[in-house]
Amino acid sequence: MNKFNIKEVKARQVFDSRSVPTVEVEVVLECGVYGRGTVPSGASTGKFEALELRDNDMKKLNGKSVYKAIENIKQIIAPAIIGMDATNQVAVDRKLIELDGSENKSNLGANSILAVSMAVAWAGANANKIPLYRHLGGANAKVLPIPMIQIIGGGAHANNTTDFQDYLVVPVGSKSFSEGYEMVVNVYNATKKIFSKYKKPLATADEGGFWPTKFNTNEEGLKLLLEGIEESGYEPGKDIAIALDIASSEFYEEDGMYRLSLENRNMNRIEYVDYLCQLIERYPIVSIEDAMAETDWEGSKLLTEKVGSKIQLVGDDLFTTNISRIQKGVKIGVNNSVLIKMNQIGTITETLDAIDFTKNAGYLPVVSARSGETEDTTIVHLAIATNAGQLKVGSVARSERTAKWNEVIRIEEDLQDNGVYDGGNIFKRIIK
Repeated sequence: MNKFNIKEVKARQVFDSRSVPTVEVEVVLECGVYGRGTVPSGASTGKFEALELRDNDMKKLNGKSVYKAIENIKQIIAPAIIGMDATNQVAVDRKLIELDGSENKSNLGANSILAVSMAVAWAGANANKIPLYRHLGGANAKVLPIPMIQIIGGGAHANNTTDFQDYLVVPVGSKSFSEGYEMVVNVYNATKKIFSKYKKPLATADEGGFWPTKFNTNEEGLKLLLEGIEESGYEPGKDIAIALDIASSEFYEEDGMYRLSLENRNMNRIEYVDYLCQLIERYPIVSIEDAMAETDWEGSKLLTEKVGSKIQLVGDDLFTTNISRIQKGVKIGVNNSVLIKMNQIGTITETLDAIDFTKNAGYLPVVSARSGETEDTTIVHLAIATNAGQLKVGSVARSERTAKWNEVIRIEEDLQDNGVYDGGNIFKRIIK
């Protein structure tokens, strides 16, 4: 019997960083080695994402329990994959997709499917006694990602106290991941002082950044962030650049208007694009995610035509890690980068395929965590396995975030001189 064959599949309900139930799976092999996968969950989820199966029983954890997903694993998935070779990730994932049979994983649930897929990947790596990034990426897995790190968390991550969801920084002047991370920690601590200076409460948002209470405009977050960069002794734009995750689908209306509640301001797509262009002119912004709504392809194209050669434009809700949607964006010239989230598509293999397609199209992939996270570090290994070059995890606070950043530091040490860090140079591939 093949020692790499799957012998047992265990599934349980655990909890993520927002105290929301999620699925965890352990896959045990014939040789006794096991792998574990724990699935994250988003707050502002795109309508085109794979389905996250919940029980919807309001008597249990506000309807968020995942016992149906766990039963699907035990009753349907486990019997089908026991005996399969865990080192053949493609075959296992293909079986999972086949078992579900739907386009959006709605029959078995993307959370149940992904948890199994992740656990199989870890089991395969552990059985071969190699890191997961080497197992998934082979001998050429070597690029350490530049971190994109939240300093202020708004939108759905902070009870919608601002319209914009994330105010982030990117250490574009760093020469290594470790140096870049230290630079961001300095900015985080300096921004804390700026919050105190203006007597703003120091609460924590879902992803570890500062909760933006008592803001009068969305631009106020950019001003504070700029002061934080300067307070930490770095030059904005040269050492540290700003990134935004706007999550504009959250305030886009069916009548085609963008409604910024914080400022009591309504704009059509042309006015809203002009508004964003003005912010780009005033601040050292290197990247904007979900600048336009997930259904506003026309608006995304207009913004891309105006600033697509100046900054990174990342599609998250627009693309949902789905090759068919990414393909449409490439065809019509929308955005120049794709956010990669495993639970938007449902398996390791489909995620790897999406990254390959993104890179081959000349777009940049940004591997990302979710707002509801766990201590699982799979996405770190995924980013390095694929030489993606960028990683977005949240802030530098909260252990579900630092678990991932610390894993990059360990891998950087493991790779030693064989590791490659492009830093801010990665943006030169799309910025002309």
